[in-house]
Amino acid sequence: MHPAPRILDTHGHLPPFWGEAGIFFANLLGLFFGNEEETEMLAREVGCVDSYGGRLIPILDLLFKGSGNILVLEREPNPDLCRHFQEVLKLKLPELRILSHADYVNLGLCLACGETAQAIRLLGELPGHHPRLMDGYVTDSTLEAIARHTGRHTVSTAEGSRRGNNKYLLHRCLESAGLPVFDTILAENSAGVPRALQELAQRGYRRAVAKSQIGASGIGMLKLSTSGPWPDLPLPEYFFFEGPCLVQGWLETGQHGIREIYSPSLQMFLGEERIYFYDMTEQILCENSIHEGNLSPPPLLQNWPVLREELLRQSEVAGLWLHDQGYRGTASTDFLVAAREESSVPSVYVCEINARVTGATYPSMLARHFFPGGTWLMRNLELAEPLPGQELLDTLRRRGDLFDLTKPGGIIPVNFNLNAENKVTKGQFLCLAPTGEDCQRYLVRAQDELPLAWHFTRD
Repeated sequence: MHPAPRILDTHGHLPPFWGEAGIFFANLLGLFFGNEEETEMLAREVGCVDSYGGRLIPILDLLFKGSGNILVLEREPNPDLCRHFQEVLKLKLPELRILSHADYVNLGLCLACGETAQAIRLLGELPGHHPRLMDGYVTDSTLEAIARHTGRHTVSTAEGSRRGNNKYLLHRCLESAGLPVFDTILAENSAGVPRALQELAQRGYRRAVAKSQIGASGIGMLKLSTSGPWPDLPLPEYFFFEGPCLVQGWLETGQHGIREIYSPSLQMFLGEERIYFYDMTEQILCENSIHEGNLSPPPLLQNWPVLREELLRQSEVAGLWLHDQGYRGTASTDFLVAAREESSVPSVYVCEINARVTGATYPSMLARHFFPGGTWLMRNLELAEPLPGQELLDTLRRRGDLFDLTKPGGIIPVNFNLNAENKVTKGQFLCLAPTGEDCQRYLVRAQDELPLAWHFTRD
């Protein structure tokens, strides 16, 4: 039996990550392990989803320390932003390959059926047996098959990746460890949801949330009223792809003595022998609790410094569980913190673990690379009118808001999401500054004073 990994808190500084090169497949549409209905919903809701993998371009050589890293994207990225990363920010970029999601799925089918000639055509040539390591947003059966076919190793097992993203399995772990958990009732199918809502109503909840066991970016999560009646309450079948869905009481202000709700998140990296906690953020969520950005460090720690130790304590339980599942790599533990009228210290609940590169991984790694221990803010912004990437960069540069290595702060565009004409429709924008107010000021000034129109949007 292997000893438990050591837990190390690096306090806003990057951990060593992987000490060798890697190949990363940006298989974002593989997040749901073959749940095609849920995958289609993700593509419809998020939009321009095939260009999301570009967020890995500036961080892959921070994550894998060896030379010769390869990033397999679903479409060509914006060349102007790549040039900015290299020439202005002096980041080392990986070699880029393109493999669409459809070809990724076909590649898995070909390898499963032994059609190696077709698999080789889809995969293209990979250099010898270097890099040795292979990873993706998730490790699914296709990624494992590619690794076997090319003589490489995935950093996680497919089972570990799938189990590590399963909310029900995590709930059972937290409950058995004696940690606070949400009031949860399992529904085997849609017919069982009204009964769960009725029971939660009796426990004093106005609203509840149905969660599929595996979901992401708000997909597989549906907020519901507990007041009824529910003559017809069909949940999509994808909610039950992994088995029963969770119906949980929704904690909100004005109920159960709660006066404030916060959503911190802890960024972690799981190696073979060590688990690193390297950043703590406050999640910026919309009304439906979908991720729109992050701020680090969390402002709530100024009011309750003691909370840091409790967040770390619960993260240790969650992180060790995740390691036991066989997952390795970057991850985040997301929390709900409820400040109650009758208590001087808020209640802390683990919401979920995201066992993958998450929407907070990219800005956190870049911020901690350029600004260790400092303050950063990331927001997802959608442009009112699509622009060429270079025009957007030039606009930020003329105003003096674009970060470069000579400045104490500024804005780093992490990625551009592109439409069919390769214009920027949306992006992830990271602000570095001495304080959270200074970070926010960069966005406000850019929005108010530049000839750009945008609004905050989902991850």
